[in-house]
Amino acid sequence: MALSVNITISDEDVSYLENDLLDIQNWVEKAVTGKINQSKKRFIREWQAKLMADPDVTSMPADTDSFITLVKARLDYKNRVARDAADAAR
Repeated sequence: MALSVNITISDEDVSYLENDLLDIQNWVEKAVTGKINQSKKRFIREWQAKLMADPDVTSMPADTDSFITLVKARLDYKNRVARDAADAAR
């Protein structure tokens, strides 16, 4: 499922951004891409360690998409919303 995100920036805020940036749209796209890359690296690092410590896991996919699919199918996988909800319930 792809996600489309639209934001509205006030005229005043556009003025501030234009003072610093050559192209606001380009900057936003690069900022999102950078966050995705950081999150992906953190996800893989975290779950490689967890899977390696799990004696029931005998192999891991070498490609990223299959690795993420494997992790998300596990019963112990929770995304940020679910983790925060579990923490709040404690």
